[in-house]
Amino acid sequence: MATKLTQLLNIKYPIIQAPMFLVSNTAMVIEAMKGGIAGCIPALNYRTLDELRAAINELKAAKVEGGSFGFNLIVNKSNIKYKEQLRVLCEEGCDFIITSLGSPEETIRQAHAVGIKVFCDVTDLRFAQKVEQLGADAAIAVNNEAGGHRGNYSPEELIKVLTSNLKIPIISAGGVGCKADVDKMIGYGADGVSVGSPFIASIEANVTDEYKQACVDYGADDIVMTQRISGTPCTVINTPYVQKIGTKESWLESVLNKNKKLKKWVKMIRFGIGMRATEKAATKATYKTVWVAGPSIEHTKAILPTREIVKNLTH
Repeated sequence: MATKLTQLLNIKYPIIQAPMFLVSNTAMVIEAMKGGIAGCIPALNYRTLDELRAAINELKAAKVEGGSFGFNLIVNKSNIKYKEQLRVLCEEGCDFIITSLGSPEETIRQAHAVGIKVFCDVTDLRFAQKVEQLGADAAIAVNNEAGGHRGNYSPEELIKVLTSNLKIPIISAGGVGCKADVDKMIGYGADGVSVGSPFIASIEANVTDEYKQACVDYGADDIVMTQRISGTPCTVINTPYVQKIGTKESWLESVLNKNKKLKKWVKMIRFGIGMRATEKAATKATYKTVWVAGPSIEHTKAILPTREIVKNLTH
C-alpha cells in the first residue's frame, strides 16, 4: 500500500486516524502508530498549553518505526488559542499539522521553519489550489460522507477534480469504514485516507460506552444533518433525542441569522451551547444524546481495540 502519503510520513499504510473533538487521545494515537498508520489529535482537546506539551512529549517517547503523529489546529479567529498552540507545536515538534476552518498561511510558514509538514482540510478545488500555492504538503479532501462538518462533493468527484488540478498529495476524508473503502479511495486516485468515525468505538476512546455502543447499533441510514450544534450543518446519529429537538435551526435563530449585525454573535452563541451539549453527551451518561458520527459507522460491529480497527482497515 505504498503511496505518496506513506512516503511523506514514513508509515506502513496510507491512513491517518482523523482528529476528533473530545474523542481522540494519546492512547489511541500510540496504538494507531503501532499498527503502522498515522494518528492526529485536535489541539483543542487540551484545555491548557501544558497539557498539550505533555501530550506531544508522550507521543514522541512512544513513537515507533512506521508510525507518525500530528495535531489539528483550527486556524481562524474563533480559536483564540491558535497562535499559542502553534507556538508549542513548533517548539516541541511533531510530524505534521492538519489545519481547518481558515487560512493556513501562518501555520505553513512557522511549521516548515522547524521541519513540520502541513496538511490542509479542503472541500473544493478553489481552496485546494490556494493551499497548494501557500506551500501545503498535502490537501485533505473532505467529502460529503465525512462525519461532523462535511463537504458537498462525493468522494470520487472530489478526488478526481483535485488530482487533475493539483500536484500535492490528496488525502480523502469521509466514507471509509473497511479495507474495501480504503482500496476504493486509492482507486479513485487518492494518495491516502483520513478515517475518524470507526475509531469512536475503540476501547481507548475517551467517550462513554453509550456513545461507542451507538456507533455499533446504528448505521449509515441513521446519520442525519443538524444545524442545532454549531449553526453549520453537522452529521449526527439520529437518536430519539435528536428526533425530539429536530435538526433545523429554531424560528428565532432563523430570524436573527438574517440580521447582518447579529448573525455573527448568534452563531458564536449557538456554537458555544452546541459544543457544551456535545461534550456532555460524549463524556457523561445523559438522555441528551447528540452524538457526532459519519455514515462509515455502518461497518462498526463491535467495540474493539484501536489496533484491531487498524487491522480491519488494512487486511
